[in-house]
Amino acid sequence: MFSSSFQPSIVSLFSSTGSDPLAGLWTVQKDDALPEDSFIHLLNDETSLPPPPRDQTLVSEDESTARQRTRLDQTVLHIQSPTLPTTYIRCPSVHSDLHLKHPWLHIQVKRLGREWSFELGIVDHAGREGIIRCSTFKKHPSLKLSSDTPPLLHLPLMFPPTSSLPLTSWCSVDLNVATYLPSFSASRLLSTPDHEWPAGPIRPVPSGTFSHVSYIKVYATCRLRRIWLSETWPLDQRVPWEFDLYSST
Repeated sequence: MFSSSFQPSIVSLFSSTGSDPLAGLWTVQKDDALPEDSFIHLLNDETSLPPPPRDQTLVSEDESTARQRTRLDQTVLHIQSPTLPTTYIRCPSVHSDLHLKHPWLHIQVKRLGREWSFELGIVDHAGREGIIRCSTFKKHPSLKLSSDTPPLLHLPLMFPPTSSLPLTSWCSVDLNVATYLPSFSASRLLSTPDHEWPAGPIRPVPSGTFSHVSYIKVYATCRLRRIWLSETWPLDQRVPWEFDLYSST
């Protein structure tokens, strides 16, 4: 998608405060079997307004802790579902490739008391593909090899416990995806027993030099403010002012 375009040091792929933040780059998938509890909706983080359509019920933080935390006086994207894998946003569509050469991924996110996950596709200098998935329900890193899908590196994603009462439940997840290429060759991470290995040839694992990010996928349940990629982190220069999080107080 961006292989022939000039790529600045920071590329913003999603901003919830845009006029139509999912238009163009993002595709949306919802669990149609659970319409009352599976939806993707823009709202104000402080007020949770406007309400979702069709009398759908918002999942929210436990009020005993949420009222002690700073919320954002901004529009954010609310993604929720009791079935995490079936409700998500993806950039770009399945048959496209971002081809962004930035090794750092940044996601401004708020957890909502349910499990949450995101993943991205990476490609090495030889065109070998891999998937990095980060999940709050994962306890230990693992590696899954397959004959028909790219190798999957599944990593645990940790957040501060709610009892610690940080200033805000919003945070920025910053991931240097290039540093995980060697993990695709780490046999100690293989989670598939020998008797369950694919019968056919296994897809080659990425290694060597990082080439680019091919896609990004964010699952339920969370609230999103911004997703961007950068060449370095910490950044050599301050991020644009609109990347900051603005509280309601």
